[in-house]
Amino acid sequence: MKKYLGILGLLTVTVIWGGGFVASDMALETLSPFQIMVIRFLIAAVLMTLLGVKQIRTISREEARCGIWLGSALFGGFALQIIALQYTTPSKNAFLTATNVVLVPFIALVIYRKKIEVRSLIGAGMALVGAGVLSLKDDFSIGLGDGLTLLCAVCFALQIFLTGEYVGRIRPAVLNFLQMTTACVLSAAGLLLSGDYTFAPSARSFLAVLYLGVVSTTITYLLQTVSQKYVDETKSAIILSMEAVFGTFFSVVLLHESVTVRMLAGSALILAAVLVSEISFKKAGKKEVIR
Repeated sequence: MKKYLGILGLLTVTVIWGGGFVASDMALETLSPFQIMVIRFLIAAVLMTLLGVKQIRTISREEARCGIWLGSALFGGFALQIIALQYTTPSKNAFLTATNVVLVPFIALVIYRKKIEVRSLIGAGMALVGAGVLSLKDDFSIGLGDGLTLLCAVCFALQIFLTGEYVGRIRPAVLNFLQMTTACVLSAAGLLLSGDYTFAPSARSFLAVLYLGVVSTTITYLLQTVSQKYVDETKSAIILSMEAVFGTFFSVVLLHESVTVRMLAGSALILAAVLVSEISFKKAGKKEVIR
């Protein structure tokens, strides 16, 4: 039961993150990338402090180390993603970010020599193809924005992997507080280096970044941390690739993008990938057992 609650939690995260692509695009209208990141992670760090005020008084050295690593990976992913969004489309940004689904099992293989299940490889491949069908246009050229987004996918894959590794031994409240605080500090450093000191957000951008801080960061990363206690990192990455589906859905609803056959086909492939990752190919005579 806990496993399926974990899967449901991760699916909820993807719905919220799907809206995050649209919110980021809105926030960029009057705010710079690092301004957005400082605000969203500051909000998240403050809320995480309030939620775990008793636990964060006793942070161990190991917890600090793990939280800083996780926060650095998170910062890298968001920094590269939102900077890339200035040079590429939201749909292509969403697809290339979703390539982390393929990277997670190989990170696990390289770092901890974890065996990659056949169903996970099949699911990862299907999710990648589905995200491509869903998001990519006819021009497959890789520009600056696309290259930066690919690097962002590496960081997000590392964040998903590290969350799965740390969540079993680090208190969730402490882990999330350290993760958000680290990302906030690094974002502030990036803001200082960029020199983007003019702050004049429109009401639309302010509401968008508020959504990013409270809902798309604080709530989702608490939910992701708890959910990954019961779902392994490779399967988590496959489920989280549904973000591209919901990102497209919200683009259609909020930004009035046209619904196409490719959108429907890509969404179906990603959903199928999530289902395939749940199939257990156990030998029972010549039958395949589905759990």
